[in-house]
Amino acid sequence: MELSQDMMIPAAIAFVIGAALVWVVSAIINKSKGTAAADKAASILKEAEAKGELAKQEKMMQAKEKFMQLKNEHEQMIRKKDQQITTNLNKVKQKENNIAQKLQQVQRKTTETEAIQENLNQQLQIVKKRKEELDKSHQLHVAQLEKISNLSADEAKSELMKALKEEAKTDAMQTIKEIVDEAKMTANQEAKKVVIQTIQRVGTEQAIENSVTVFNIESDEVKGRIIGREGRNIRALESATGVEIIVDDTPEAIILSCFDPVRREIARLSLHTLVTDGRIHPARIEEVVGKVRKRLEEEIVETGKRTTIDLGIHGLAPELVRMVGRMKYRSSYGQNLLQHSREVAKLCAIMAGEMGINTKLAKRAGLLHDIGKVPDDNPELPHAILGMQLAEKAKENKEVCNAIGAHHDEIEMTSLISPIVQVCDAISGARPGARREIVDQYLKRLKDLESLALGYPGVQKSYAIQAGRELRVIVESEKVTDKDADVMSFDIANKIQTEMTYPGQVKVTVIRETRAVNYAK
Repeated sequence: MELSQDMMIPAAIAFVIGAALVWVVSAIINKSKGTAAADKAASILKEAEAKGELAKQEKMMQAKEKFMQLKNEHEQMIRKKDQQITTNLNKVKQKENNIAQKLQQVQRKTTETEAIQENLNQQLQIVKKRKEELDKSHQLHVAQLEKISNLSADEAKSELMKALKEEAKTDAMQTIKEIVDEAKMTANQEAKKVVIQTIQRVGTEQAIENSVTVFNIESDEVKGRIIGREGRNIRALESATGVEIIVDDTPEAIILSCFDPVRREIARLSLHTLVTDGRIHPARIEEVVGKVRKRLEEEIVETGKRTTIDLGIHGLAPELVRMVGRMKYRSSYGQNLLQHSREVAKLCAIMAGEMGINTKLAKRAGLLHDIGKVPDDNPELPHAILGMQLAEKAKENKEVCNAIGAHHDEIEMTSLISPIVQVCDAISGARPGARREIVDQYLKRLKDLESLALGYPGVQKSYAIQAGRELRVIVESEKVTDKDADVMSFDIANKIQTEMTYPGQVKVTVIRETRAVNYAK
């Protein structure tokens, strides 16, 4: 913009001069106006020319200053660009030097590698030559050996392998036999040791459960109050509890008869409350029985909790805890189910500890192995399978569930805890005094055992001894060989296992005896 203004200066001057000339011309034309006007026009023209020249010089000076300023800025910019170019050139030179150094290093390494490769090639050639010499020597020796032994190399190799194979097979069979014999001897010794130590370390109790409960009273006068007018009190009590109440001539005692221990306990506690309170009538009986039933349910849960705390078992589902408490009021062959389960849990923990297995899981499985005997309903399932299903529903450990379901061999065992629970269950149930059977059932079982053995050909006599834990079978030596005796013992044991129900185990012993008798006269 400054340059364009400078260019307009001459035009302004020309305009002023033109205006002056016009004025002069007009003055000349108007000569009538006189010479004074001419003089004035001349002075104005000079003044205008002076002002124009002065303005021109000022604009020229401003244009020169502006040009100098732009020139300086342009020179500074050029100098900065030069400096940047110089710096970049230095960097490029430095990179070129680095690249050159790296190229020298690569060339030096390449030279070294080529030297090493050449050396290796020379060594490889030497090795190839030596290998060829060894092959020739080997072929020569093989040819000499074939000539001496009259056998080819393949035939000799086959003979050698056959001999080595036979020798290895013989040694292997001998080693296997020794290992098996040693394992059997050691296993029997260790098993006996573990079982004996386990049994010795557990305190046991005698079976005392039965199907009746004796309720003691202070005097026989209470009997009449319990019976009530026309027997309405005793009928109401029997109807509310499901227990048969026997009031006879037994002094100061009333007998409560029922196969269900829970119902007997409800009846006993209800009678105790009614006799203590003194108010005995049907409405009061129903009220008391309802309260006692509710209190007994709470006591069952508390019993389950105490049992798990005593055994150090934690994290059981509430439903399983309640079933553990219900075991207190169940019995099996006269053996209290809760005491039996506690005993099995302790045995399992001890035996698992002896064998280096998880004692907590073993104890847990031992306590829960019979929960299938105390369900709220009565499904048509074996108690082991039912107990396993209840444990699975409560999200118990898989090994514990398998031990519960397999302790009577009704499913396949998948963990080491399962056989431990099975063995400890048998130990707890088979010990002397653990269980009690009705005499008629006991005698019938012994007779069935003897009759089962007498049904085999060649059996002369059979005796059930050791309280039915052992069956001794005496056979005729003329009709039964030693091999037949072994087979007979196995068959009788299998038949007892599949056809009869018994606690623990039954040992079958077949005796074959040859006697030669002569008389000296």
